[in-house]
Amino acid sequence: MTQDMAEAAFRAALAIESAQTLSVIQESVRASAMPFGYDRFVLFSATSARDEVVERIYWVEGNWFDDQATVDAQTYVRRCPVTRHILEAREPFYWSKVKGNGGELYRVVRTPVGPGTHGLQIPVFGPLGLEGAMSLGGERVDATHRVRLALSIVTTAAFFSARRLLESPVGEVYRKLSEREREVLAWIAAGKRQADIAATLGLSERTVENHLRSARRRLGVATTAQAISFAIRNGDLEG
Repeated sequence: MTQDMAEAAFRAALAIESAQTLSVIQESVRASAMPFGYDRFVLFSATSARDEVVERIYWVEGNWFDDQATVDAQTYVRRCPVTRHILEAREPFYWSKVKGNGGELYRVVRTPVGPGTHGLQIPVFGPLGLEGAMSLGGERVDATHRVRLALSIVTTAAFFSARRLLESPVGEVYRKLSEREREVLAWIAAGKRQADIAATLGLSERTVENHLRSARRRLGVATTAQAISFAIRNGDLEG
């Protein structure tokens, strides 16, 4: 990565981290990626604990499937199977989509070449392991190592800032978690099953699930993994 490119990526990441709206994040990512041929974007939270992988899409833009169809988590995973590769990847990877006799063919590649849609998938890791990813695509993309590094910096910042804006609890809601809710979340974070937690605490499994549901509701999140992540970032659980 050249010094100019590194400085541009650093400035973009700083702007993204201080962003107060999703539109500012989007503008910074576009400005960083489009000069290199990337004009399609999907930013989402993810988990290795679910078969679907994708939890919530924060931002989707561009003609991903050449039919202008609306993309949600279900259609994205179903029609873009390389997304599941983030469960095995530990670093950004390139992919290509080409049309053959059997229809569209996706594959993970070292360097995308030739006609078709190509892209870069960037997994994002945190205290709980895989937490999200961003996929960028286009038809004439720059797939050099320097561009991959620069976009990794920018999109990682975009993920954490988007999550902060779209999923963080409002005001003082977090402090209202009960001691039992924190305790159950801590056991889940440690890898315990709900049945084991129930036996340890002398509760029914339904009561354990009720505590988890209550914690998710108080934090304004959709999944237990997100609730644990918030608890870790707020210092209530050890990472």
